[in-house]
Amino acid sequence: MFNHHFFDGEASSAVLQAFLQEADGQKVVMVADPPFGGLVKPLANTFSLISQSWRKLQTSDSSNTEMPMMWIFPYFLEPRILECFPSFTMLDYQVDYDNHSLYKHGKTGRKQSPVRLFTNISPKDVVLPKDEGYRFCSICQRFVLFLNKHCAKCNVCPSKDGREWKHCSTCGKCVKPSWKHCQACGRCALPAHPCGPGQAQDGCFSCGSREHKRKACPLKDSHRISSHRSKAKSGGKNVSRHPLVKPKAKRMSGGARRAKKMAALSK
Repeated sequence: MFNHHFFDGEASSAVLQAFLQEADGQKVVMVADPPFGGLVKPLANTFSLISQSWRKLQTSDSSNTEMPMMWIFPYFLEPRILECFPSFTMLDYQVDYDNHSLYKHGKTGRKQSPVRLFTNISPKDVVLPKDEGYRFCSICQRFVLFLNKHCAKCNVCPSKDGREWKHCSTCGKCVKPSWKHCQACGRCALPAHPCGPGQAQDGCFSCGSREHKRKACPLKDSHRISSHRSKAKSGGKNVSRHPLVKPKAKRMSGGARRAKKMAALSK
């Protein structure tokens, strides 16, 4: 799945080619439920290669279209998926697993599953069950969770995690209900977030600037050079800055303490 490799060679490849053939009015939709720990780009590369194989087997009328796909993955990886597949849309449907203790509704699972459906199928064509709390938004032209209220200012149903989000006029967008606008940071965040210059997570770890990341920090090379010089002065050894601490004596067992006491009494 991650490298588009067929372990059985041409025999396995022929099975895939036969499956991608659309005959007698039948259509193909690829549904993928990969491990959540897998990298997005290798998966996207494999899905693109499968889509290319499907496109070669179609008529000239559908040579420029994509193979219908549904990718099951956590919602917080949406930016990475859309980077690889701009035509994809994240649906509100929350995927549950009956055999998974974490991703299922109930006392032992989460209240809201973070797993979603990403697809290049038109969202209005994917009908979500109303008895599970989904409704159709006539403005967005798609099914959303009942708590995902349409925002007139953003002109979209903004919620990603299943909760009702609120609009921040200062930021000009909808944010999570637990977030509040911080005047010092100039953005919405949790009330207990690290606040102040250089504390934001979207800045540079080395110098605290918000204009770049640590990889692009101009002081990165100077820090490396200074560390090499300090090692050279110390003979290539790492010198600890902490004062020397006398190591603690090894604790004796109960039997050893009794034997020592008996030896002292016998003298």
